Order: sequence, then structure tokens, then C-alpha cells
Amino acid sequence: MNLYQTIFEVIDMRSFSNLWYWIALAVLWSTASHYVLGVPYDMAHKAAHEGGEKMKDVESMIRINIGRILNIAEVSGLVMIGLVSGILTILFVLGAFYGVELAQAIFLMALPMSILGVMSIKTAMKIRENNPTGLALISILKRHRFFTQSIGMFSIFITAMWGMYQNIATGPLGG
Repeated sequence: MNLYQTIFEVIDMRSFSNLWYWIALAVLWSTASHYVLGVPYDMAHKAAHEGGEKMKDVESMIRINIGRILNIAEVSGLVMIGLVSGILTILFVLGAFYGVELAQAIFLMALPMSILGVMSIKTAMKIRENNPTGLALISILKRHRFFTQSIGMFSIFITAMWGMYQNIATGPLGG
């Protein structure tokens, strides 16, 4: 057995029947819903209940992170839109028209994360424009987290349905 066969046995390229893909998907969405605009949600939750210094810390972290997010969007936004659109298009074409399962799997992770990226930029713009503090800021973070989790649940559901179809129809269990 040569090196390539060994590597491809360890790293199974059939993504939907691979446990590592599902672990990566779970970690991706749990991380995305835990860090709301770069701030750990438990820290924001604690600040909402205790206020004081913890609220000031959350407000400072939000200001720093929205500054970073909006600076990246302003400086390289157009290039990033082109790059992400190109990558998503390539993944879609490879997955839908050529049946590359790895491209399908990555597309089902990348498309919702790009939607989440746009949503984060819009939320950051809203925070910069309105300059909320205290509980008003926490309310915006809660709403952002709710929509993040909603997108995540829908994405995981679609990915699981497509993955089951692939495993039954064309994967190790079927065709």
C-alpha cells in the first residue's frame, strides 16, 4: 500500500459518511453561536444580569470587534465579496454538476457561514450607527444570536437530509 492510499483511507473523501465532517459541522455552528460579534455570549449574559464593570467590559469588547469587522469590510469588502462568490460558485458547480461530494459538503458549510458574515456586518453597522449601551446592546446581541442559531439549525437540517440522501443513494449504503 502506498502513501496516497493510506492517506485516503484515513481521510475518507466521502464527507457525508465521515464522522469527522459531522464533528466539524457541530463545532462550526456551536462556535458561531457562542461568539456573538466576537464576544462570548456567556459574558454578555452575565453582564446583562450583573451590570456594572462586566457591562463596561462587554461594551468595550463590542466596540473593538465591530471596529475590526467594519474596517475589514470597508478596506477589503469588495475583494472579499468577489472571492467568496467565486469560491461558492466553484463549490456549487463541482458539487451539483460534477457530483463531487467533498464540494457539496464544503458548500453546505460555507454558504450559511457567508450569510452569517453578511449578517454580522449589518449588525455591526447598526451598532455603530445607533451606539446603544447597556441592555439595549445586549438585546441586539441576543437577536443576532437567535438568528445565528436559526440559520445554524436550518443549515444542519438541510445538510443532514442531503447527507442521508447521499449515503443511501450513492454512498457506501447504496448505488
